[in-house]
Amino acid sequence: MNQPLIFALARGRLLDETVPLLTELGIEPTESLTGSRKLMFETEHPGVKLLVLRAADVPPYVERGGAHLGIAGKDVLLEYGSDMLCEPVDLQLSKCRLMTAMKKGIELPAMGRIRVATKYVNVARRYFASQGRQIDPIKLYGAMELAPLVGLVDVIVDVVDTGNTLKANGLEPRDLIDYSSARLIVSRVAMKTRHQHIFPMIEKLNKWAKSRDAS
Repeated sequence: MNQPLIFALARGRLLDETVPLLTELGIEPTESLTGSRKLMFETEHPGVKLLVLRAADVPPYVERGGAHLGIAGKDVLLEYGSDMLCEPVDLQLSKCRLMTAMKKGIELPAMGRIRVATKYVNVARRYFASQGRQIDPIKLYGAMELAPLVGLVDVIVDVVDTGNTLKANGLEPRDLIDYSSARLIVSRVAMKTRHQHIFPMIEKLNKWAKSRDAS
């Protein structure tokens, strides 16, 4: 095919960790991916272009054909919830845990609906439904730890790395919902139509991830 292969990347901390992966694949952007307002970047590889998107936008771009493959955190993929995306490689990057967290010494109310602050509304609904509880979600994108302190919610659902931010705000992690790390994602359509281009990338990244894990 003459059309370039489109690779969607998530901006932020994950983007910094992704750059060495591009080098591993022989993909060198023609300019820095950070500090620019551009969303699409050319590469030294004539058949590959890069998109730099908000993390939550990577899965829909890949699923809907705006990109052929991408890199996204498992937490984002759990929230997005599509069966049209393959996850052929766990890249072992940006590892964290998706957890509930509450004020120290406080328990959830025994009865009634639970007030939950999170940007992972779908994840929270599924998790608490598995516990036989219904929730009233409040979708927040920042200052999550503040919500229980001011009585806005009973519990938060968020990613936890070291737990230091929770501790600094008088909260503690409680229940583990799932583990998260960065994944290579490919649409099922692109896996078929661009297999000859994508499969060698999958093989290289699998070897890279395994060697990283072994070390």
